Amino acid sequence: MPNVPSDIDIAQAATIRPIQEVASQLGLEPESLDLYGHYKAKVGLEHAAAGGRQGHLVLVTALNPTPAGEGKTTVSCGLAQALKRQGRKVALCLREPSLGPVMGIKGGAAGGGYAQVIPMEDINLHFTGDIHAVTAAHNLLSALIDNQLQQGNPLGLDPRRVTWPRAMDMNDRALRNVTVGLGGPLNGVPREEHFIISVASEVMAILCLACDLDDLSARLGRIIVGYTFGRKPVTAGDLEAHGAMAMLLKDALKPNLVQTLENGPAFVHGGPFANIAHGCNSLAATRTALALADWVVTEAGFGAELGAEKFFDIKCRAGALRPECAVLVASARALKHHGGAKLEALKEENLEALERGLPNLEKHLENLAKFGVPVVVALNRFVQDSPAELDRIADFCAGKGASCALAEVWEKGAAGGMDLADKVVAAVESGKADFRVLYELEDTIRHKIETLAGEIYGAEGVDFTIEAKKQIQAIEEIGLGGLPVCVAKTQYSLSDNPLLLGRPRDFRITVRAVTPSAGAGFLVALTGEVMTMPGLPKTPAAARMRVDNSGKVYGLF
Repeated sequence: MPNVPSDIDIAQAATIRPIQEVASQLGLEPESLDLYGHYKAKVGLEHAAAGGRQGHLVLVTALNPTPAGEGKTTVSCGLAQALKRQGRKVALCLREPSLGPVMGIKGGAAGGGYAQVIPMEDINLHFTGDIHAVTAAHNLLSALIDNQLQQGNPLGLDPRRVTWPRAMDMNDRALRNVTVGLGGPLNGVPREEHFIISVASEVMAILCLACDLDDLSARLGRIIVGYTFGRKPVTAGDLEAHGAMAMLLKDALKPNLVQTLENGPAFVHGGPFANIAHGCNSLAATRTALALADWVVTEAGFGAELGAEKFFDIKCRAGALRPECAVLVASARALKHHGGAKLEALKEENLEALERGLPNLEKHLENLAKFGVPVVVALNRFVQDSPAELDRIADFCAGKGASCALAEVWEKGAAGGMDLADKVVAAVESGKADFRVLYELEDTIRHKIETLAGEIYGAEGVDFTIEAKKQIQAIEEIGLGGLPVCVAKTQYSLSDNPLLLGRPRDFRITVRAVTPSAGAGFLVALTGEVMTMPGLPKTPAAARMRVDNSGKVYGLF
Protein backbone atom coordinates (compact mmCIF):
# COMPACT_ATOMS: atom_id res chain seq x y z
CA MET A 1 0.00 0.00 0.00
CA PRO A 2 1.79 3.17 -1.17
CA ASN A 3 1.85 6.37 0.87
CA VAL A 4 0.51 4.77 4.03
CA PRO A 5 0.90 7.28 6.86
CA SER A 6 2.93 6.20 9.87
CA ASP A 7 1.33 5.65 13.26
CA ILE A 8 2.79 8.87 14.57
CA ASP A 9 1.57 10.80 11.50
CA ILE A 10 -1.95 9.52 12.14
CA ALA A 11 -1.74 10.34 15.84
CA GLN A 12 -0.44 13.85 15.24
CA ALA A 13 -3.17 14.55 12.69
CA ALA A 14 -5.98 13.40 14.99
CA THR A 15 -8.46 15.74 16.62
CA ILE A 16 -7.70 15.60 20.32
CA ARG A 17 -10.21 16.75 22.94
CA PRO A 18 -9.54 18.40 26.30
CA ILE A 19 -9.25 15.67 28.89
CA GLN A 20 -12.07 17.16 30.99
CA GLU A 21 -14.39 16.59 28.03
CA VAL A 22 -13.26 12.97 27.71
CA ALA A 23 -13.63 12.43 31.46
CA SER A 24 -17.21 13.70 31.36
CA GLN A 25 -18.14 10.63 29.26
CA LEU A 26 -17.56 8.61 32.45
CA GLY A 27 -19.35 11.08 34.70
CA LEU A 28 -16.09 12.37 36.16
CA GLU A 29 -16.22 15.91 37.52
CA PRO A 30 -13.24 18.29 37.11
CA GLU A 31 -12.41 18.06 40.82
CA SER A 32 -11.74 14.31 40.37
CA LEU A 33 -8.89 15.08 37.98
CA ASP A 34 -5.27 16.07 38.50
CA LEU A 35 -4.41 17.67 35.17
CA TYR A 36 -1.10 17.03 33.40
CA GLY A 37 -1.50 19.63 30.66
CA HIS A 38 -4.57 19.73 28.44
CA TYR A 39 -4.79 16.09 27.38
CA LYS A 40 -3.66 13.94 30.31
CA ALA A 41 -4.96 13.60 33.83
CA LYS A 42 -4.74 11.41 36.89
CA VAL A 43 -7.98 10.21 38.46
CA GLY A 44 -8.52 10.03 42.21
CA LEU A 45 -8.31 6.63 43.89
CA GLU A 46 -11.78 6.92 45.43
CA HIS A 47 -13.30 5.44 42.25
CA ALA A 48 -11.17 2.29 42.55
CA ALA A 49 -12.82 1.30 45.84
CA ALA A 50 -14.39 -2.15 45.77
CA GLY A 51 -18.16 -2.41 45.46
CA GLY A 52 -20.68 -0.31 43.60
CA ARG A 53 -21.50 -0.60 39.97
CA GLN A 54 -19.45 -3.08 37.93
CA GLY A 55 -19.25 -2.95 34.15
CA HIS A 56 -18.68 -5.89 31.81
CA LEU A 57 -14.98 -6.85 31.77
CA VAL A 58 -13.45 -8.06 28.48
CA LEU A 59 -9.86 -9.29 28.27
CA VAL A 60 -7.85 -9.05 25.04
CA THR A 61 -5.04 -11.59 24.71
CA ALA A 62 -3.21 -13.27 21.83
CA LEU A 63 -1.34 -16.16 20.29
CA ASN A 64 2.38 -16.53 20.92
CA PRO A 65 3.65 -13.57 18.90
CA THR A 66 6.35 -13.13 16.33
CA PRO A 67 9.20 -10.83 17.50
CA ALA A 68 7.37 -7.95 15.78
CA GLY A 69 4.19 -8.38 17.87
CA GLU A 70 0.75 -9.09 16.49
CA GLY A 71 -1.35 -6.00 17.23
CA LYS A 72 -2.96 -6.85 20.56
CA THR A 73 -2.93 -3.22 21.74
CA THR A 74 -4.21 -2.08 18.35
CA VAL A 75 -7.12 -4.54 18.54
CA SER A 76 -7.85 -3.46 22.12
CA CYS A 77 -8.05 0.17 21.04
CA GLY A 78 -10.12 -0.69 17.98
CA LEU A 79 -12.59 -2.78 20.00
CA ALA A 80 -13.07 0.04 22.51
CA GLN A 81 -13.60 2.49 19.67
CA ALA A 82 -16.14 0.18 18.03
CA LEU A 83 -18.08 -0.30 21.27
CA LYS A 84 -18.16 3.48 21.70
CA ARG A 85 -19.44 3.93 18.15
CA GLN A 86 -22.26 1.54 19.04
CA GLY A 87 -23.28 4.05 21.70
CA ARG A 88 -21.97 2.10 24.68
CA LYS A 89 -20.33 3.64 27.73
CA VAL A 90 -16.88 2.09 27.43
CA ALA A 91 -13.43 2.53 28.97
CA LEU A 92 -10.16 1.10 27.72
CA CYS A 93 -7.43 -0.08 30.14
CA LEU A 94 -3.86 -0.51 28.86
CA ARG A 95 -0.31 -0.67 30.20
CA GLU A 96 2.20 2.16 29.94
CA PRO A 97 5.07 1.73 27.46
CA SER A 98 8.57 1.28 28.86
CA LEU A 99 11.30 3.47 27.40
CA GLY A 100 13.56 0.43 26.97
CA PRO A 101 11.46 -1.29 24.27
CA VAL A 102 10.41 2.07 22.80
CA MET A 103 14.06 2.97 22.17
CA GLY A 104 15.04 -0.62 21.39
CA ILE A 105 13.04 -2.79 19.00
CA LYS A 106 9.37 -1.86 19.17
CA GLY A 107 9.30 1.90 18.89
CA GLY A 108 6.05 3.43 20.09
CA ALA A 109 3.61 1.17 21.93
CA ALA A 110 0.24 2.90 22.00
CA GLY A 111 -1.65 0.93 19.37
CA GLY A 112 -1.33 1.57 15.66
CA GLY A 113 -2.93 2.95 12.54
CA TYR A 114 -6.42 4.25 13.26
CA ALA A 115 -6.70 2.37 16.56
CA GLN A 116 -4.44 4.18 19.02
CA VAL A 117 -4.39 6.05 22.29
CA ILE A 118 -3.28 9.68 22.23
CA PRO A 119 -1.31 11.89 22.83
CA MET A 120 0.92 9.15 21.46
CA GLU A 121 4.22 10.98 21.91
CA ASP A 122 3.53 11.79 25.56
CA ILE A 123 2.37 8.27 26.39
CA ASN A 124 5.59 6.81 24.96
CA LEU A 125 7.96 9.45 26.32
CA HIS A 126 7.87 9.91 30.13
CA PHE A 127 4.05 10.29 30.21
CA THR A 128 3.08 11.35 33.76
CA GLY A 129 6.32 10.07 35.27
CA ASP A 130 4.95 6.85 36.78
CA ILE A 131 7.81 4.64 35.62
CA HIS A 132 10.35 7.21 36.78
CA ALA A 133 8.67 7.15 40.21
CA VAL A 134 8.94 3.35 40.25
CA THR A 135 12.63 3.65 39.36
CA ALA A 136 13.22 6.21 42.13
CA ALA A 137 11.41 4.14 44.77
CA HIS A 138 13.23 0.98 43.69
CA ASN A 139 16.66 2.62 43.82
CA LEU A 140 15.92 4.32 47.14
CA LEU A 141 15.58 0.84 48.59
CA SER A 142 18.83 -0.19 46.89
CA ALA A 143 20.63 2.79 48.41
CA LEU A 144 19.23 2.03 51.87
CA ILE A 145 20.46 -1.56 51.63
CA ASP A 146 24.02 -0.47 50.90
CA ASN A 147 23.84 2.25 53.53
CA GLN A 148 22.78 -0.37 56.07
CA LEU A 149 25.82 -2.44 55.19
CA GLN A 150 28.04 0.63 55.45
CA GLN A 151 26.64 1.76 58.81
CA GLY A 152 27.63 -1.30 60.79
CA ASN A 153 25.07 -3.76 59.34
CA PRO A 154 22.78 -3.87 62.42
CA LEU A 155 20.35 -6.23 60.67
CA GLY A 156 23.09 -8.77 59.97
CA LEU A 157 22.35 -8.74 56.21
CA ASP A 158 24.73 -11.04 54.35
CA PRO A 159 26.22 -9.00 51.45
CA ARG A 160 26.47 -12.23 49.44
CA ARG A 161 22.73 -12.84 49.80
CA VAL A 162 21.34 -9.44 48.85
CA THR A 163 18.63 -10.23 46.29
CA TRP A 164 17.41 -6.70 45.55
CA PRO A 165 19.01 -5.28 42.36
CA ARG A 166 19.10 -1.75 41.00
CA ALA A 167 16.81 -0.59 38.18
CA MET A 168 16.57 1.77 35.23
CA ASP A 169 13.99 2.12 32.46
CA MET A 170 16.29 1.51 29.53
CA ASN A 171 17.77 -1.45 27.69
CA ASP A 172 21.42 -1.58 28.78
CA ARG A 173 23.14 -4.96 28.68
CA ALA A 174 26.35 -3.53 30.18
CA LEU A 175 24.57 -3.21 33.53
CA ARG A 176 23.45 -6.84 33.80
CA ASN A 177 26.37 -7.64 36.09
CA VAL A 178 28.33 -4.96 37.94
CA THR A 179 30.34 -4.47 41.12
CA VAL A 180 29.50 -1.70 43.60
CA GLY A 181 31.24 -0.28 46.66
CA LEU A 182 34.69 -0.05 45.11
CA GLY A 183 37.17 2.68 46.00
CA GLY A 184 37.84 2.14 49.68
CA PRO A 185 35.91 2.17 52.98
CA LEU A 186 34.24 5.53 52.39
CA ASN A 187 32.51 4.24 49.26
CA GLY A 188 30.66 1.30 50.72
CA VAL A 189 30.97 -2.45 51.06
CA PRO A 190 32.12 -4.07 47.80
CA ARG A 191 29.70 -6.64 46.43
CA GLU A 192 28.37 -7.99 43.16
CA GLU A 193 25.25 -6.25 41.89
CA HIS A 194 23.03 -6.18 38.81
CA PHE A 195 20.45 -3.96 37.17
CA ILE A 196 16.99 -4.85 35.88
CA ILE A 197 14.70 -2.82 33.68
CA SER A 198 12.26 -0.82 35.82
CA VAL A 199 9.15 -2.57 34.50
CA ALA A 200 10.58 -5.86 35.80
CA SER A 201 10.82 -4.41 39.31
CA GLU A 202 8.68 -5.80 42.08
CA VAL A 203 7.81 -2.17 42.82
CA MET A 204 6.03 -2.01 39.45
CA ALA A 205 4.17 -5.23 40.21
CA ILE A 206 3.16 -3.83 43.61
CA LEU A 207 1.97 -0.56 42.06
CA CYS A 208 -0.23 -2.55 39.70
CA LEU A 209 -1.81 -4.71 42.42
CA ALA A 210 -2.20 -2.21 45.31
CA CYS A 211 -5.70 -0.90 45.91
CA ASP A 212 -4.87 2.18 47.99
CA LEU A 213 -1.96 3.96 49.67
CA ASP A 214 -2.17 1.91 52.87
CA ASP A 215 -2.07 -1.31 50.85
CA LEU A 216 0.79 0.09 48.76
CA SER A 217 2.87 0.88 51.83
CA ALA A 218 2.16 -2.49 53.44
CA ARG A 219 3.13 -4.36 50.28
CA LEU A 220 6.33 -2.36 49.91
CA GLY A 221 7.23 -3.23 53.50
CA ARG A 222 6.93 -6.96 52.70
CA ILE A 223 9.55 -6.86 49.92
CA ILE A 224 12.36 -9.32 50.70
CA VAL A 225 15.68 -7.65 49.91
CA GLY A 226 18.02 -10.42 51.03
CA TYR A 227 18.90 -12.77 53.86
CA THR A 228 20.95 -12.63 57.05
CA PHE A 229 23.98 -14.77 57.75
CA GLY A 230 21.50 -17.08 59.49
CA ARG A 231 19.36 -17.30 56.30
CA LYS A 232 16.48 -15.24 57.72
CA PRO A 233 14.71 -12.88 55.28
CA VAL A 234 15.30 -9.14 55.55
CA THR A 235 12.48 -6.90 54.29
CA ALA A 236 12.08 -3.30 53.19
CA GLY A 237 10.06 -2.88 56.37
CA ASP A 238 13.06 -3.97 58.43
CA LEU A 239 15.00 -1.18 56.71
CA GLU A 240 12.12 1.26 57.38
CA ALA A 241 12.12 2.02 53.66
CA HIS A 242 8.46 1.49 52.81
CA GLY A 243 7.14 4.82 54.08
CA ALA A 244 9.45 6.90 51.89
CA MET A 245 8.94 4.55 48.95
CA ALA A 246 5.16 4.93 49.21
CA MET A 247 5.60 8.70 49.39
CA LEU A 248 7.50 8.65 46.10
CA LEU A 249 4.70 6.57 44.55
CA LYS A 250 1.65 8.39 45.95
CA ASP A 251 0.84 10.15 42.67
CA ALA A 252 1.98 7.25 40.49
CA LEU A 253 -0.68 5.04 42.10
CA LYS A 254 -3.46 7.17 40.62
CA PRO A 255 -4.67 5.93 37.21
CA ASN A 256 -3.81 7.99 34.12
CA LEU A 257 -6.66 9.06 31.83
CA VAL A 258 -6.09 9.80 28.14
CA GLN A 259 -8.21 9.13 25.03
CA THR A 260 -8.45 6.87 22.01
CA LEU A 261 -8.03 8.20 18.50
CA GLU A 262 -11.83 8.52 18.42
CA ASN A 263 -11.90 10.44 21.71
CA GLY A 264 -13.11 7.68 24.02
CA PRO A 265 -11.74 7.42 27.57
CA ALA A 266 -8.63 5.27 28.05
CA PHE A 267 -6.81 4.47 31.29
CA VAL A 268 -3.12 3.84 30.57
CA HIS A 269 -1.48 2.86 33.83
CA GLY A 270 1.24 0.47 35.00
CA GLY A 271 3.60 -1.57 32.87
CA PRO A 272 4.86 -4.93 34.15
CA PHE A 273 6.22 -7.27 31.47
CA ALA A 274 4.24 -10.50 31.03
CA ASN A 275 7.27 -12.70 30.31
CA ILE A 276 8.81 -11.59 33.64
CA ALA A 277 5.99 -10.29 35.84
CA HIS A 278 2.19 -10.48 35.58
CA GLY A 279 1.78 -8.34 32.46
CA CYS A 280 -1.41 -6.42 33.27
CA ASN A 281 -2.33 -2.78 33.74
CA SER A 282 -3.03 -1.59 37.28
CA LEU A 283 -5.82 -2.97 39.41
CA ALA A 284 -6.62 0.61 40.42
CA ALA A 285 -7.24 1.57 36.78
CA THR A 286 -9.34 -1.52 36.04
CA ARG A 287 -11.46 -1.05 39.16
CA THR A 288 -11.93 2.62 38.36
CA ALA A 289 -13.04 1.79 34.84
CA LEU A 290 -15.44 -0.91 36.07
CA ALA A 291 -17.00 1.55 38.50
CA LEU A 292 -17.52 4.23 35.85
CA ALA A 293 -18.20 2.41 32.55
CA ASP A 294 -20.65 -0.23 31.35
CA TRP A 295 -17.99 -1.96 29.24
CA VAL A 296 -14.29 -2.26 30.05
CA VAL A 297 -11.72 -3.53 27.56
CA THR A 298 -8.31 -4.45 28.95
CA GLU A 299 -5.32 -6.41 27.68
CA ALA A 300 -2.71 -8.78 29.06
CA GLY A 301 0.78 -9.05 27.62
CA PHE A 302 2.23 -11.51 25.11
CA GLY A 303 0.58 -14.89 24.47
CA ALA A 304 -2.44 -16.12 26.41
CA GLU A 305 -0.37 -18.76 28.22
CA LEU A 306 1.50 -15.87 29.87
CA GLY A 307 -0.53 -12.66 30.11
CA ALA A 308 -4.02 -14.14 30.17
CA GLU A 309 -3.15 -16.89 32.65
CA LYS A 310 -1.56 -14.34 35.00
CA PHE A 311 -4.50 -11.98 34.55
CA PHE A 312 -6.87 -14.75 35.59
CA ASP A 313 -4.84 -16.46 38.32
CA ILE A 314 -3.09 -13.41 39.84
CA LYS A 315 -4.86 -10.13 39.03
CA CYS A 316 -8.45 -11.38 39.04
CA ARG A 317 -7.81 -13.29 42.24
CA ALA A 318 -6.23 -10.24 43.91
CA GLY A 319 -8.95 -7.84 42.79
CA ALA A 320 -12.02 -10.12 42.88
CA LEU A 321 -12.55 -9.45 39.16
CA ARG A 322 -14.90 -11.57 37.06
CA PRO A 323 -14.15 -11.29 33.33
CA GLU A 324 -17.01 -12.20 31.01
CA CYS A 325 -15.23 -12.64 27.67
CA ALA A 326 -11.74 -13.15 26.25
CA VAL A 327 -10.73 -11.87 22.82
CA LEU A 328 -7.93 -13.95 21.32
CA VAL A 329 -5.96 -11.94 18.75
CA ALA A 330 -4.67 -14.11 15.92
CA SER A 331 -2.95 -13.19 12.67
CA ALA A 332 -2.06 -15.06 9.52
CA ARG A 333 1.56 -14.02 9.82
CA ALA A 334 1.89 -15.30 13.40
CA LEU A 335 0.38 -18.64 12.43
CA LYS A 336 2.69 -18.91 9.41
CA HIS A 337 5.62 -18.19 11.71
CA HIS A 338 4.49 -20.99 14.01
CA GLY A 339 4.26 -23.19 10.94
CA GLY A 340 7.90 -22.67 10.09
CA ALA A 341 7.85 -19.66 7.76
CA LYS A 342 10.82 -17.31 8.12
CA LEU A 343 10.22 -13.87 9.60
CA GLU A 344 11.31 -12.14 6.41
CA ALA A 345 8.79 -14.17 4.37
CA LEU A 346 5.66 -13.64 6.48
CA LYS A 347 4.18 -11.18 3.98
CA GLU A 348 4.02 -13.91 1.35
CA GLU A 349 1.05 -16.27 1.03
CA ASN A 350 1.95 -19.67 2.47
CA LEU A 351 -1.04 -21.88 3.16
CA GLU A 352 1.15 -24.86 4.04
CA ALA A 353 2.93 -22.99 6.82
CA LEU A 354 -0.39 -21.56 7.98
CA GLU A 355 -1.85 -25.04 8.26
CA ARG A 356 1.12 -26.21 10.33
CA GLY A 357 0.73 -23.21 12.64
CA LEU A 358 -2.98 -23.60 13.39
CA PRO A 359 -2.39 -25.95 16.36
CA ASN A 360 -1.00 -22.94 18.26
CA LEU A 361 -4.38 -21.25 17.89
CA GLU A 362 -6.09 -24.49 18.87
CA LYS A 363 -4.10 -24.76 22.11
CA HIS A 364 -4.85 -21.18 23.16
CA LEU A 365 -8.57 -21.76 22.55
CA GLU A 366 -8.43 -24.86 24.74
CA ASN A 367 -6.54 -22.97 27.46
CA LEU A 368 -8.95 -20.04 27.65
CA ALA A 369 -11.90 -22.42 27.93
CA LYS A 370 -10.37 -23.77 31.15
CA PHE A 371 -11.04 -20.42 32.83
CA GLY A 372 -14.75 -20.51 32.06
CA VAL A 373 -14.97 -17.46 29.80
CA PRO A 374 -16.39 -17.42 26.26
CA VAL A 375 -13.81 -16.63 23.57
CA VAL A 376 -14.00 -14.53 20.41
CA VAL A 377 -11.10 -14.82 17.96
CA ALA A 378 -10.10 -11.43 16.53
CA LEU A 379 -8.42 -12.15 13.21
CA ASN A 380 -6.16 -9.11 12.96
CA ARG A 381 -5.83 -8.38 9.26
CA PHE A 382 -2.53 -7.11 7.93
CA VAL A 383 -2.54 -5.54 4.50
CA GLN A 384 -0.40 -8.32 3.00
CA ASP A 385 -2.72 -11.15 4.14
CA SER A 386 -4.28 -13.14 1.32
CA PRO A 387 -8.03 -13.86 1.27
CA ALA A 388 -7.26 -17.58 1.16
CA GLU A 389 -5.27 -17.36 4.40
CA LEU A 390 -7.97 -15.40 6.21
CA ASP A 391 -10.68 -17.76 4.99
CA ARG A 392 -8.73 -20.79 6.22
CA ILE A 393 -8.36 -19.34 9.70
CA ALA A 394 -12.05 -18.45 9.85
CA ASP A 395 -12.96 -21.99 8.73
CA PHE A 396 -10.66 -23.47 11.37
CA CYS A 397 -12.33 -21.40 14.10
CA ALA A 398 -15.76 -22.43 12.89
CA GLY A 399 -14.68 -26.06 12.99
CA LYS A 400 -13.67 -25.60 16.62
CA GLY A 401 -16.95 -23.92 17.49
CA ALA A 402 -15.17 -20.61 18.14
CA SER A 403 -16.66 -17.25 17.28
CA CYS A 404 -14.38 -15.34 14.89
CA ALA A 405 -14.40 -11.78 13.57
CA LEU A 406 -12.14 -10.06 11.07
CA ALA A 407 -10.48 -7.06 12.74
CA GLU A 408 -9.49 -4.28 10.37
CA VAL A 409 -9.10 -1.62 13.02
CA TRP A 410 -5.53 -0.63 12.06
CA GLU A 411 -6.81 0.48 8.66
CA LYS A 412 -10.36 1.59 9.49
CA GLY A 413 -10.54 2.33 13.21
CA ALA A 414 -13.93 1.64 14.82
CA ALA A 415 -15.48 0.87 11.44
CA GLY A 416 -13.12 -2.08 11.11
CA GLY A 417 -14.11 -3.50 14.48
CA MET A 418 -17.89 -3.43 14.41
CA ASP A 419 -18.30 -7.15 13.75
CA LEU A 420 -15.84 -7.90 16.54
CA ALA A 421 -17.77 -5.63 18.90
CA ASP A 422 -21.05 -7.34 17.97
CA LYS A 423 -19.62 -10.76 18.70
CA VAL A 424 -18.06 -9.67 21.99
CA VAL A 425 -21.37 -8.20 23.14
CA ALA A 426 -23.18 -11.38 22.10
CA ALA A 427 -20.67 -13.52 24.01
CA VAL A 428 -21.07 -11.45 27.17
CA GLU A 429 -24.85 -11.25 26.94
CA SER A 430 -25.10 -14.99 26.37
CA GLY A 431 -24.51 -15.41 30.10
CA LYS A 432 -22.14 -18.31 29.48
CA ALA A 433 -19.29 -16.85 31.52
CA ASP A 434 -18.50 -18.93 34.59
CA PHE A 435 -15.08 -17.62 35.55
CA ARG A 436 -12.75 -19.83 37.58
CA VAL A 437 -9.05 -19.95 38.41
CA LEU A 438 -6.81 -22.84 37.45
CA TYR A 439 -5.44 -23.86 40.85
CA GLU A 440 -6.04 -23.28 44.54
CA LEU A 441 -3.68 -21.27 46.70
CA GLU A 442 -3.55 -24.14 49.20
CA ASP A 443 -1.88 -26.35 46.59
CA THR A 444 1.85 -26.89 47.03
CA ILE A 445 4.22 -24.68 45.07
CA ARG A 446 5.35 -27.60 42.95
CA HIS A 447 1.78 -28.62 42.22
CA LYS A 448 0.88 -25.09 41.07
CA ILE A 449 3.85 -24.98 38.71
CA GLU A 450 3.16 -28.49 37.42
CA THR A 451 -0.49 -27.58 36.85
CA LEU A 452 0.49 -24.58 34.74
CA ALA A 453 3.08 -26.57 32.81
CA GLY A 454 0.74 -29.44 32.05
CA GLU A 455 -2.60 -27.70 31.62
CA ILE A 456 -1.50 -24.47 29.93
CA TYR A 457 1.87 -25.13 28.23
CA GLY A 458 1.20 -28.75 27.34
CA ALA A 459 4.39 -30.06 28.96
CA GLU A 460 4.82 -33.69 29.97
CA GLY A 461 6.31 -32.61 33.28
CA VAL A 462 8.55 -30.22 35.17
CA ASP A 463 12.19 -30.62 36.15
CA PHE A 464 13.27 -28.57 39.16
CA THR A 465 16.96 -27.80 39.61
CA ILE A 466 18.53 -28.53 42.97
CA GLU A 467 18.64 -24.79 43.64
CA ALA A 468 14.93 -24.41 42.82
CA LYS A 469 14.04 -27.27 45.19
CA LYS A 470 15.99 -25.60 47.99
CA GLN A 471 14.30 -22.29 47.30
CA ILE A 472 10.84 -23.85 47.33
CA GLN A 473 11.56 -25.45 50.70
CA ALA A 474 12.83 -22.13 52.09
CA ILE A 475 9.78 -20.27 50.79
CA GLU A 476 7.44 -22.73 52.42
CA GLU A 477 9.38 -22.51 55.69
CA ILE A 478 8.86 -18.73 55.90
CA GLY A 479 5.13 -19.12 55.27
CA LEU A 480 4.84 -17.91 51.67
CA GLY A 481 3.86 -21.20 50.05
CA GLY A 482 0.23 -20.06 49.70
CA LEU A 483 0.97 -17.39 47.09
CA PRO A 484 0.05 -17.72 43.40
CA VAL A 485 2.80 -18.46 40.88
CA CYS A 486 4.07 -16.11 38.18
CA VAL A 487 6.11 -18.04 35.61
CA ALA A 488 8.88 -16.14 33.83
CA LYS A 489 9.48 -17.69 30.42
CA THR A 490 9.86 -16.90 26.74
CA GLN A 491 6.84 -15.34 25.04
CA TYR A 492 7.60 -16.91 21.68
CA SER A 493 6.72 -20.50 22.54
CA LEU A 494 4.25 -22.40 24.67
CA SER A 495 7.34 -24.12 26.08
CA ASP A 496 10.40 -22.62 27.79
CA ASN A 497 12.38 -22.91 24.54
CA PRO A 498 11.78 -20.00 22.11
CA LEU A 499 12.63 -22.23 19.16
CA LEU A 500 9.76 -24.68 19.80
CA LEU A 501 7.03 -22.97 17.80
CA GLY A 502 3.49 -24.04 16.99
CA ARG A 503 2.07 -26.51 19.52
CA PRO A 504 5.10 -28.40 20.81
CA ARG A 505 4.63 -31.84 22.30
CA ASP A 506 6.80 -34.30 24.24
CA PHE A 507 8.71 -31.59 26.08
CA ARG A 508 9.42 -30.79 29.70
CA ILE A 509 9.75 -27.46 31.49
CA THR A 510 12.86 -26.74 33.57
CA VAL A 511 12.45 -24.45 36.57
CA ARG A 512 15.86 -23.10 37.48
CA ALA A 513 14.83 -20.85 40.36
CA VAL A 514 11.79 -19.87 42.44
CA THR A 515 11.91 -16.51 44.19
CA PRO A 516 9.38 -14.76 46.42
CA SER A 517 7.85 -11.42 45.42
CA ALA A 518 6.29 -11.14 48.85
CA GLY A 519 5.19 -7.54 48.38
CA ALA A 520 3.53 -8.16 45.04
CA GLY A 521 1.98 -11.29 46.49
CA PHE A 522 3.25 -13.97 44.13
CA LEU A 523 6.16 -16.34 43.58
CA VAL A 524 8.30 -16.07 40.44
CA ALA A 525 9.30 -19.36 38.79
CA LEU A 526 12.21 -18.72 36.43
CA THR A 527 12.54 -20.84 33.30
CA GLY A 528 14.77 -20.61 30.27
CA GLU A 529 16.94 -17.56 29.69
CA VAL A 530 14.49 -14.73 30.28
CA MET A 531 16.38 -11.43 30.50
CA THR A 532 15.35 -8.94 33.18
CA MET A 533 17.62 -6.34 31.57
CA PRO A 534 17.22 -6.40 27.78
CA GLY A 535 19.86 -5.16 25.37
CA LEU A 536 19.56 -2.87 22.37
CA PRO A 537 19.50 -4.33 18.83
CA LYS A 538 22.13 -3.56 16.21
CA THR A 539 20.00 -0.71 14.89
CA PRO A 540 17.91 0.64 17.81
CA ALA A 541 14.61 2.33 17.15
CA ALA A 542 16.14 5.39 18.83
CA ALA A 543 18.39 5.85 15.80
CA ARG A 544 15.46 6.98 13.64
CA MET A 545 13.94 9.40 16.16
CA ARG A 546 14.32 13.17 16.29
CA VAL A 547 12.56 16.33 17.41
CA ASP A 548 12.44 19.63 15.51
CA ASN A 549 12.74 23.16 16.89
CA SER A 550 8.97 23.40 17.39
CA GLY A 551 8.99 20.29 19.56
CA LYS A 552 7.39 17.99 16.97
CA VAL A 553 8.55 14.38 17.32
CA TYR A 554 9.50 12.21 14.32
CA GLY A 555 10.26 8.52 13.93
CA LEU A 556 8.66 7.29 17.15
CA PHE A 557 6.71 4.69 15.20
